[in-house]
Amino acid sequence: MRLELEKRAERSGLMALLSPVIALALTLVTGGILFAALGQNPVIALYTFFIEPLTASWSLQELVVKATPLILIGVGLAVCYLSNNWNIGAEGQFTFGAIVGCVLPIMFPGFASVLTLPLMLLMGIAGGMAWAAIPAFLKVRFGTNEILTSLMLVYIAQLLLDWLVRGPWRDPEGFNFPESRVFSEAATLPALSDGRMHVGAIFAVIAVLIMAVVLLKSLKGFEIRVLGQAPRAGRFAGFSQNRMVWFAFLLAGGLAGLAGISEVSGSVNQLTPIVSPGYGFTAIIVAFLGRLNPIGIFVSGFLLALSYLGGEAAQVGLGISDKTTRVFQGMLLFYVLACDTLILYRIRLGRPVAKGRGN
Repeated sequence: MRLELEKRAERSGLMALLSPVIALALTLVTGGILFAALGQNPVIALYTFFIEPLTASWSLQELVVKATPLILIGVGLAVCYLSNNWNIGAEGQFTFGAIVGCVLPIMFPGFASVLTLPLMLLMGIAGGMAWAAIPAFLKVRFGTNEILTSLMLVYIAQLLLDWLVRGPWRDPEGFNFPESRVFSEAATLPALSDGRMHVGAIFAVIAVLIMAVVLLKSLKGFEIRVLGQAPRAGRFAGFSQNRMVWFAFLLAGGLAGLAGISEVSGSVNQLTPIVSPGYGFTAIIVAFLGRLNPIGIFVSGFLLALSYLGGEAAQVGLGISDKTTRVFQGMLLFYVLACDTLILYRIRLGRPVAKGRGN
């Protein structure tokens, strides 16, 4: 007997719901095997990674802090992927949004008024949109593969940030450390608690609610789905593929830029050579694990945020490398994509093909 994939007559709604659950379960099982191979007790290690970060008030606040950019970026990426635009460069849009949004507090530190923070947020959104506009323009004008262009722009943005904080934007009173000056109170997002949790979390909730209505209840949401699933039918309906490329990339870039400036202004309060632990790439997993649905993305954003906290807890408590976080995220993405195969195909047992004498 052998295993075969048989194409379903139609998509399985049940498997669409169960696929993320199965993927998460397989990730936990594989993670337990991984911990055992590292000489750790799998039960204790999994508890340390997934449960311990939920047992303290400060870590719950950190969970919200780390989930906020993942949700903001993931919601924007969902629109791209639903419309068949493969934006892989949200990390660069996050970084460039942070750079542009920090122009005021770094270059004009004396400008401290009620307008400072709103202008920073708007500039951060504009910066993310501008960075996302580059692959959008190249795709529309020259038919360039957006996967390659958006990904390469990530490294350009990161190198630009590194150059700025080590060069012209380095704090003259920072003892030669590669970091910008600390932001004034007027340039800092208000806190929601006595920890690092800030109003950026409210931005994430608003983005989820708005995009849920747009995708599920509006003509624009219908246009996104039609152009993503049946471009030819979309053209007959009068929808423009090129306009959708611009819409999807600018929306995703704007939300990534908002996430970038919110992270810097709300959590760090200055620019450093690294402003993201990989939120832009992790948000891709968040989007797919959430089934490209804003509500699902809200839930999966917290799950992936937990992987960051769990990695830190495992590093401190078990002496395991912080790269464990990346391993878990990679396994989760692999299993999500693998389990999604079951939406269109079913597994069945088949008889082995008998070989003829001449074979």
